[in-house]
Amino acid sequence: MTKNLIQFLNKEVANFGLLYTKLHNFHWFVKGSMFYQLHEKFEELYDEVTEHFDAIAERVLMLDARPAATLKEFLELASLKEASGNESTMEMIASAAADFEILNKEFYEGIELFEANGDDVTVDLLTGIRASLQKHIWMLKAMLA
Repeated sequence: MTKNLIQFLNKEVANFGLLYTKLHNFHWFVKGSMFYQLHEKFEELYDEVTEHFDAIAERVLMLDARPAATLKEFLELASLKEASGNESTMEMIASAAADFEILNKEFYEGIELFEANGDDVTVDLLTGIRASLQKHIWMLKAMLA
């Protein structure tokens, strides 16, 4: 397996590790009239992110490499940014939608990369996650309308 394929997967491990914490932040600190709905939604999202996080890390292991596994590595490798802890409710929703859009774009590129290298198993994994990301983008953007 080429180094750039593992680097791609480790960036996504880092992104999901960071996103897990960010969505917890939003879950804990959301306020206002949409509190109950968003408190549950952010929990649903971080639960799903946990599954993706683990699946991608395990795929790295299956490819005889080591997944990123420390907070330091996550912050160094991730293309997503941490939450500040001071976001308004609408900023939380917009930030989550923007993060999912970044991941959706990166996964599109990753699918092309893994297809070109004949790794249909990783392509399938990324495609499934991408479908979920697109659904969440649609729903989060609808909340912002």
